[in-house]
Amino acid sequence: MNVHHPHALRRRALGAYVATAALMGILLVGFFRIQVLLGEENRLRASSNRVRTLMVPAPRGTIYDRNGLILADNVPGYQVTILPASVDSARATLERMAGFMDLSNVRIERVLQTLRAYGREVVVDSDAEFESIAALEERRLDFPGIYVEMRPRRRYTLDESAGHVTGYVGEITLGELDSESFPDSLYEAGMIVGKIGIERQYESVLQGRPGIRHVEFDARGRIVGDFRGAEARAPVPGRDLHLNLDLELQRWIHRIFPDTLSGAVVALDPADGGVLALYSAPGYDANLFVGGIDDDIWQALNVDERKPLYDRAVLGLYAPASTWKLAAAGIALDLGVVTPDEVMPEPCTGSMFFGNRFWRCWDPAGHGYNNLAEAIGNSCDVYFYQLGLRIGLENLLTRAPDVGLRRQCGVDLPQERRGEFPDRLGWYRERWPELYRYGPTEGEALNLAIGQGPNSQTPLKMAQFYVALARDGSAPAPTIARGGETGEGWELQLQPDHIASLQEGLKMVTAPGGTAHFGTALEHWDVIGKTGTGQNPLSVRGLAEDHAWFAGMAGPPGEAPEIVVVALVEYGRSGGQVAAPIVAKTADFYLRRKYDIPVDTIQTFREHIMTGPIPRWYRERFPAGYRALVQEAQEARDAAPNQVGNRPGGGG
Repeated sequence: MNVHHPHALRRRALGAYVATAALMGILLVGFFRIQVLLGEENRLRASSNRVRTLMVPAPRGTIYDRNGLILADNVPGYQVTILPASVDSARATLERMAGFMDLSNVRIERVLQTLRAYGREVVVDSDAEFESIAALEERRLDFPGIYVEMRPRRRYTLDESAGHVTGYVGEITLGELDSESFPDSLYEAGMIVGKIGIERQYESVLQGRPGIRHVEFDARGRIVGDFRGAEARAPVPGRDLHLNLDLELQRWIHRIFPDTLSGAVVALDPADGGVLALYSAPGYDANLFVGGIDDDIWQALNVDERKPLYDRAVLGLYAPASTWKLAAAGIALDLGVVTPDEVMPEPCTGSMFFGNRFWRCWDPAGHGYNNLAEAIGNSCDVYFYQLGLRIGLENLLTRAPDVGLRRQCGVDLPQERRGEFPDRLGWYRERWPELYRYGPTEGEALNLAIGQGPNSQTPLKMAQFYVALARDGSAPAPTIARGGETGEGWELQLQPDHIASLQEGLKMVTAPGGTAHFGTALEHWDVIGKTGTGQNPLSVRGLAEDHAWFAGMAGPPGEAPEIVVVALVEYGRSGGQVAAPIVAKTADFYLRRKYDIPVDTIQTFREHIMTGPIPRWYRERFPAGYRALVQEAQEARDAAPNQVGNRPGGGG
């Protein structure tokens, strides 16, 4: 017996039909919306799930020295990139990777931070070791979101000798991406950019245009291969950069600089201000930063008491000491307060009384009456005390910009420190209100005239000043890259006879009997320059030696100088014995190669007499010095006939 009424069955069937029709309608509307209305969007979304666009980095431009030798280029390297994923999934992948490659917790957090901020692929290691790459490739299924490819890797041919000037590269940071220096249209996360030095200064030249590559993935996130449905874009390499720098000269300076001391050496071409060498000791190897520097190495560089990351050539400020006496002399000649042949009223007897105290000369025996050239040659402090009084403190302060003080040299580097020098009389009261309640006295001019007091300059600044002395009084801005954009130079209005007088004083320093003769006398070239002994906070308290300076120039005998070199050796004590030989050996190396003369490691006269008899070239070039040596040796033999003379080869 059927318990359901026929009408009830029909009503239920009709309800089922309606429900089915409604469901089908909903499905049809949904299908229409997905397939027709949102078809294009969904196609793109589906495509993005299996096809991703990756950046292909462009090789950076090669950096060449003045002779076409390579300072920085590119070699093949391996880069590991993690593709977009959830933070938890990415963290798990990175932690697994840490078992096969050097991946610290700090680096993992940085990768995750970038991934969260930009939601795109992030470079995990831009310079991975081959062993790590091989381990990852063997376990490809365990790392579905990892992309490994061969990419250009930066290589520097000079190690510690040029790290400061070339600089180094590294992955762009979040802060750099937000700065105006790295526009969004050209830069994106994961790119390698210049961080400091030439690499940073000429980033826009060396950085090429990245390419684009479309990669297809399977459902598990593994790379299947290149996607050919979209056009790839090949990277455009960066432009090459040619420098005025001399690679071999830079390497030579590193070889001869005392390895236990710190300091700087700057070599400039007086013809155009081109930077031939820019050396700071101690240095660092820029290759350590390629692909990200190891945390332990970075920490060691930062805690090292010798500060290897500090570029002393362009950032170090030191009292220029007697090397600055030429600046005071130039200002005095320009003002007309002294003539080259004029002597000061008070002779040097070892000191001079002014105000309520004695102002001492470095030589207690004194130098007597000196003209300007003799005062430079003797480095007579008493002469320059009087010269400072003639110039006057206010004139010294207002004329300082004429010799480039209180402003940067304008070298084409991203960082350079300007010198410190008072700019007005009120400066003293503002700096030391308790000492200069009533303002400075004229006695301050005495300190400034000899390169002491509130006067600190960089080695590069002093080299630029001596370029002016090697020329006609004008000093172009130092230039590292050929055709590079630099600041403006300056010019001191000096007559040719004034320049000749200043150079004559420099000649006396390196002539026989001069304080720097033994360390600067060379076989083929004339070297002239000025020694300096710069006080520092430690040496004033007797806790360390003074800084050693020598600023000079060299060229063929009787001709214009062809290289200007300044050496600063921290706590080196003697400019004549420590800094001067560095300048002479640097100039000799450069000029020998320029004139195709074989380079010798025994260069200066001092080195010759320490290793053998007096060389024939010295007898011919410096007959007065040779006669003095023979006489000294004879006197030594007469005083102690059974003892050897106090100079090796002195009787030669």
